[in-house]
Amino acid sequence: MRNTRSDGPVVQVEDVTKSYSGGAGVRALDRVSVAFAPGTFNAVMGPSGSGKSTLLQCAAGLDKPDSGRVTVAGEDFTRLSEPRLTRARRRAVGFVFQSYNLLDSLSVWENILLPQRLAGTRPDRAWAREVVGRVGLSGREQDRPAQLSGGQRQRVALARALAARPAVIFADEPTGALDLSTGREVLALLREAVDAFGATIVMVTHDPAAAAWADRVVFLADGRIVTELADPTAEKVAAQMMAVSVR
Repeated sequence: MRNTRSDGPVVQVEDVTKSYSGGAGVRALDRVSVAFAPGTFNAVMGPSGSGKSTLLQCAAGLDKPDSGRVTVAGEDFTRLSEPRLTRARRRAVGFVFQSYNLLDSLSVWENILLPQRLAGTRPDRAWAREVVGRVGLSGREQDRPAQLSGGQRQRVALARALAARPAVIFADEPTGALDLSTGREVLALLREAVDAFGATIVMVTHDPAAAAWADRVVFLADGRIVTELADPTAEKVAAQMMAVSVR
């Protein structure tokens, strides 16, 4: 992976505010500041409407904040024009979504290499083959997504993110559509991506058991970061979520 450990954060969110339906509308984020270090697995949690998905979208460059600054891999996403932001996002950011976001008309292999082709870079096929093996998809490269189970599709999505060697991978409820056993397998792969490949992962989840795979859990409520938890367990996360939800 590109993002080996260093002194500075891979993602830096500084004093970010985001409202919807105009300035008098819903304030999804209220002067949020948070940093995500390289080679770490981070979970973001909070009650419904707390701002966790908005935080992910702003941090990933999918949405622009009303104010504040977002820096990813040393580049200020908030100052870039839309074309330059798209190019920067393709270089620095990988995504794993609950709905997989695979193209049914492409094979597994073609889906995995697609982000690099869109970015205009030459795919590292040797690295991609290693990733395919690590996520348990060897022999399925020519299959179409419709031929795969939900867990296998999520493995393709993770392989697609890893193959591009991004600075950070954002995962939005990656186990939300999976059964318990398959969800654990995907979480184990995310954990391995950090421990074996040095990946940086920021995962939005509502599940305390999923968050317990992370190194650190950040809790939001009413658009603000209210606390965080290091070395989480499912029990500690659940207790903290309860406390946050009744604020």
